Amino acid sequence: MALRVERRSVLVCAALALAVAALGVLTLGTGSISLTPAQVLSALFDPGADSRDRLVVVTWRLPRLLFAIVCGAALAISGALFQSLTKNPLGSPDVIGFASGSYAGASVVMLLIGTANYLAVATGSLIGGAGTALLVYLLAYRGGLAPFRLIIVGIAVGAFLSSLTSMLLLSVNPQQAMLAATWGAGSLSGLGFEQLRTTAVVFVVLLICSAAVVRPLVHLELGDDAAVALGVNAQRARLAATLVGVALTALVTAAVGPISFIALAAPQIALRLTRSSTTVRIVPAALTGAAVLVGADFIAQRVDLPVGVITVCVGGVYLAWLLARQYAGRRG
Repeated sequence: MALRVERRSVLVCAALALAVAALGVLTLGTGSISLTPAQVLSALFDPGADSRDRLVVVTWRLPRLLFAIVCGAALAISGALFQSLTKNPLGSPDVIGFASGSYAGASVVMLLIGTANYLAVATGSLIGGAGTALLVYLLAYRGGLAPFRLIIVGIAVGAFLSSLTSMLLLSVNPQQAMLAATWGAGSLSGLGFEQLRTTAVVFVVLLICSAAVVRPLVHLELGDDAAVALGVNAQRARLAATLVGVALTALVTAAVGPISFIALAAPQIALRLTRSSTTVRIVPAALTGAAVLVGADFIAQRVDLPVGVITVCVGGVYLAWLLARQYAGRRG
């Protein structure tokens, strides 16, 4: 049985990787200058390819595609960690307020301190996300951490922070507000290899940290008593997973702005594809998140909108379906 499930997971991961590659070639080859798949592959892997094709594919379009892959994977892993922690498909960082905290922290840096420096915005985003996580944790803790209470408190804190961010946008001059609002819509445009290098290095570090917290989380899904019997320090494992999840969300928010619903939907899609017993399978979730965000960005480029607008439109429908499904399950 275990072998069958493992084989299915491997096949699903391979199919997802192929989907990401196919979407990537399609994205790199379409736009104001159209290229065939053969031209795209030649520009990517042949140093002697046409210099014009290499300029379009490698210099102009490849950084955006790589950002979509990294950010989609980071959001999906963050969502998988939080959904495992809360044992609820609604327990993703954008629903329980952590993404709003990262957005608020980055907005304070851009609007009050007055800098759009990448490291400064990333620091503000991380502090905002971590501070929000601490606040939600303290408000939800009542001698223990009930998952449903954590979600409700997180939604309330997220709504409060979104209101504060809106007030901040209204208090600055129109140029600043427009700049911050455009960034807040979540966009992958205007990014280059310089920003990608920093983001990729941090992502790899957080990916290693994520792998380290997976096993304790799987044990915690069996219950605290069972986890403790298996040698897991429950509170320490939850704290570590929370910090890693917040850092992954903050990483994406700092780089491209808040992008909603990838963290919510990708782990659940991966769960259904692999038929796994746990959401905390980070490889299928990461590949699903990458595929979804690359696909959303392909659409965003065709309709000339920020990718965050596309994910909100699609994700809103998914959230409504998820809430209806949970309500029907409770009635059943």
